[in-house]
Amino acid sequence: MTIFCSHCHRPLQAEMSCLPRRGKQAPSASKPFRSTKSASKARRDQINAELQVLRSLLPISAREKERLSYLHTMALVCLWLRGAQLFPPDSAPPVGPDLGTELLSLLPGFLLVLSANGKLIYISENVAQVLGLSMVELLAQGDTVFDILDGRAHEEVRKKLLLAQEEPGSEVTFVSEMRTSKAFRLQHGGNRAMAVRGRFMAQRWPASPSTTAFLALCTPVARLPVGGDAGSQDHLFQSTHMLDMTFTDVTESVTYHLGYHREELIGQSWYQLLHPEDADLAATLHRAVAFGSGAAAETVVLRLLRRDWTWAWLGVLAQRDCRDHSITCTSRCLR
Repeated sequence: MTIFCSHCHRPLQAEMSCLPRRGKQAPSASKPFRSTKSASKARRDQINAELQVLRSLLPISAREKERLSYLHTMALVCLWLRGAQLFPPDSAPPVGPDLGTELLSLLPGFLLVLSANGKLIYISENVAQVLGLSMVELLAQGDTVFDILDGRAHEEVRKKLLLAQEEPGSEVTFVSEMRTSKAFRLQHGGNRAMAVRGRFMAQRWPASPSTTAFLALCTPVARLPVGGDAGSQDHLFQSTHMLDMTFTDVTESVTYHLGYHREELIGQSWYQLLHPEDADLAATLHRAVAFGSGAAAETVVLRLLRRDWTWAWLGVLAQRDCRDHSITCTSRCLR
């Protein structure tokens, strides 16, 4: 006896072909299609096409666009989006490219704009003249200011940015080495020390972290040679201190740099001349030299008070003499 299927009225043998097979059920609204290789490739092609469009919109040269990776493209897009959000195109006065280039060439360094959390918003094009890296190449290091600074300065820079953010309009300055090109490092023996001087300013009201930016001028400072430089003694003075940093002797050239006579400083504490913002950095240097093993030597850049109540930027190389338990500082005036 032949049994027929109640659905298609065919013999039972054919019934199995008309029923949905296990594992081959039609997808429902609650069970979408699974991804396939062709679907993944289609998505990748769509993403790549969108990235190509974004790359074509970037205001950089065609040569630089050709060298951009996809991740680098996204980093640059995010940079310009942050800048457009903080400085809307219709809110800025028009400046011709020739005028902008001319103004930048007159600066002693390059301009840097940061968000409240340290994200890069703008780097002026003349950065290549200072660090040997173009703005695009520098951004390849990362999208925050900490990605282009020496790692040892990160904590100090965070403190300075927090201080400036708590008191908008107040100026802060910090010195740190910045990343440079390989050719620059081979020529100069390392990265370049930069003095960053700026303040937080509200671009729109009411002021908030999203409408406030840190505007700064980054100026190169001279590197202090470890062993002293006989060809630049005019920029140096030396001082000898007890282990608590009390002056015991100082060269006469201190008068030229700081305005004090030698006799005025002997018996005084080095800390009395320090800028308050540099006290923690100086104390760290002091501990490293005083309690280090052997003839420890450390170098920092900080500010000392001149006799005329102005501040002198100095690169200070401190070294401990184990024989007579003293500390010798070689200070170089940074121009």
